[in-house]
Amino acid sequence: MVDALALLAVALLIGGVVGTVVPLVPGGVLSLVGVSLYWWQSGFTEPGTLALVVLTVLGLLAVLAEFFGGAIAARAGGASWRTTALAALVGILLMIVTGPLGLLVGLFGTVFALEFARNGALDRSARSATYATVGILASTAVQVLLTTSILFGFVVAVVLF
Repeated sequence: MVDALALLAVALLIGGVVGTVVPLVPGGVLSLVGVSLYWWQSGFTEPGTLALVVLTVLGLLAVLAEFFGGAIAARAGGASWRTTALAALVGILLMIVTGPLGLLVGLFGTVFALEFARNGALDRSARSATYATVGILASTAVQVLLTTSILFGFVVAVVLF
């Protein structure tokens, strides 16, 4: 039974990396669950305390990037919180129908339209929409790096030590 749980934990860690690029799959959460499951099945001995803390912090950072990266970027570009929330909703709905491209188009279009209606400035609206869209892409890149680091850190901590 222990071996099956260890394999499941590793599968969750791999799923965490994959999940960062697959829409609606919480990669950071999968990575955290994988590390925690392995730690639990080992009798709370592996990975060691320092490795567990580092891997958990990386996982929490991945979760934060996933849930707030796009919103922070949109806000940095000047979009309101209302615009950011509505754009996320429209982007997710379009992503379900058309895939990842729908997310990007929905996000960009919604931020642009709402910000243009709010302030009437074409350049400012385009800037906000661009920030939001680039923020989503950057957030995904950060998540990939973090979850990959968790996977490799886990392998080093558990297999090599």
